[in-house]
Amino acid sequence: MEVLGRIHSFESFGTVDGPGIRYVIFMQGCPLKCKYCHNRDTWDFSGGEEYSVDEVIDRIKRCKSYIDASGGGVTVSGGEPLLQPQFLIELFKRLKELNISTALDTAGSLKINEKIEELLKYTDLVILDIKHINNKKCIELTGVPNENNINFAKYLSEKNIPMWIRQVLVPGYTDDKEDLLNLKKFIISLKTVKKVEILPYHDLGKFKWENLGEKYPLADVKPPVAKEIDRAKKLLGICKENHKA
Repeated sequence: MEVLGRIHSFESFGTVDGPGIRYVIFMQGCPLKCKYCHNRDTWDFSGGEEYSVDEVIDRIKRCKSYIDASGGGVTVSGGEPLLQPQFLIELFKRLKELNISTALDTAGSLKINEKIEELLKYTDLVILDIKHINNKKCIELTGVPNENNINFAKYLSEKNIPMWIRQVLVPGYTDDKEDLLNLKKFIISLKTVKKVEILPYHDLGKFKWENLGEKYPLADVKPPVAKEIDRAKKLLGICKENHKA
């Protein structure tokens, strides 16, 4: 039986979701309820459209020349891509046959099971969004605990799977000094972190909440200024030269 994936959208020229130029696939459905989410329309698993692996591969092949020339690949994001592991297993297997590198952009918000373990065997890079190192604050910010998120990072480290660590810098939510220092300590404990990034909060997705008839939770929060971003980077020990903790 053919496995179909429920997909929100595609981006054919991504430059921030992994090395080189990336073909980015945004999967539909997410178990988190992040207050700052800029893709609010990806939460509902019944949204988006269904595609076969062949259909997605055909789209990617059209872009293969500049993907290859830039040292890029394919990144699957969301939503939460781990909700559809079987589709991604089949997709990543095909990409490996085409010698195209694979990246998974995830919050690691699901418990690791056999399907996710298999998927990670075909994954060259995981871009892991650490929502919050403080569990209580994570629940307040995303609606769920950070246990799966933290355990996912530990699993990647144990299995020697390369990862980038990201955290969204939300003033009043993720900018506490103690939290950032604890995050740095956790990152240092991981063996396979290749890059650490602070993503400044923005409200560019606010209109998506409004289009769905919902109130944007962080309407009163202003994006961080350069000084606040630099402070967070210094606390995390992010070096401008190599971006590593």
